[in-house]
Amino acid sequence: MTTDNSATRSQPTRLILTDIEGTTSSISFVKEVLFPYASAHLADYVIQHQDQLQDLLQDIVTASDKLDDRQDIDGIIQQLQHWIAADIKATPLKTLQGLIWQQGYQDGAYQAHMYEDAVTKLKDWSQQNIPLYVYSSGSVKAQHLFFQYSDQGDLRGLFKGHFDTRVGAKQNPDSYRRITAQLQQTYPDLQPIEIMFLSDIEAELVAAETAGLRTAWLRRKEDCDADHNSSRPYHSSFDSIEIMAVEST
Repeated sequence: MTTDNSATRSQPTRLILTDIEGTTSSISFVKEVLFPYASAHLADYVIQHQDQLQDLLQDIVTASDKLDDRQDIDGIIQQLQHWIAADIKATPLKTLQGLIWQQGYQDGAYQAHMYEDAVTKLKDWSQQNIPLYVYSSGSVKAQHLFFQYSDQGDLRGLFKGHFDTRVGAKQNPDSYRRITAQLQQTYPDLQPIEIMFLSDIEAELVAAETAGLRTAWLRRKEDCDADHNSSRPYHSSFDSIEIMAVEST
């Protein structure tokens, strides 16, 4: 295994920003459980809750180039299913999926998978008073549900805050600049290099580095393509991620 040596830089790591799918949690749970559940229940959910979803339905119409009426429920459902099939991370779709997943979690249809090594390390960092934040393409609501109903218990208390695609696409450096700017409202002297972003997607790491963040690449054996030609250092679990934390005064 190759390991990351970014933590040897002179600045300490003051804050951790982590992805979910493929990083703290398995891709297979998301792909084989959550997505199919949302797809299977999407039409019924929209039809049954359309009166409560008027603002969201309008967001779907606005984001689509094929719709012009939020009362066109059949068209909206077709658009949503198209986004799912094409793996388009449209924010209104992510919001709706979060609502549907909430129903599944509460009904006991599944629990969110978490890697034990990720939970152990996240708890360790939290005990060291390192603020933990999440940046995922899933909606903030979906993120809260994921950690609330995890197979390792309710983990919501570990995290200080959450970001989703409303801040921008995860492969766009400007998204990480916006996140940094928002974090600096809480931590005024926080520098980008003092933020470590964890992800399983190399293009996301490149975007974060372009914005000045340090990074760590997670490549889970069960989740990643064995045939890759990148020379980037990586971790196969959280166990090998070491950071230089701020010294206590």
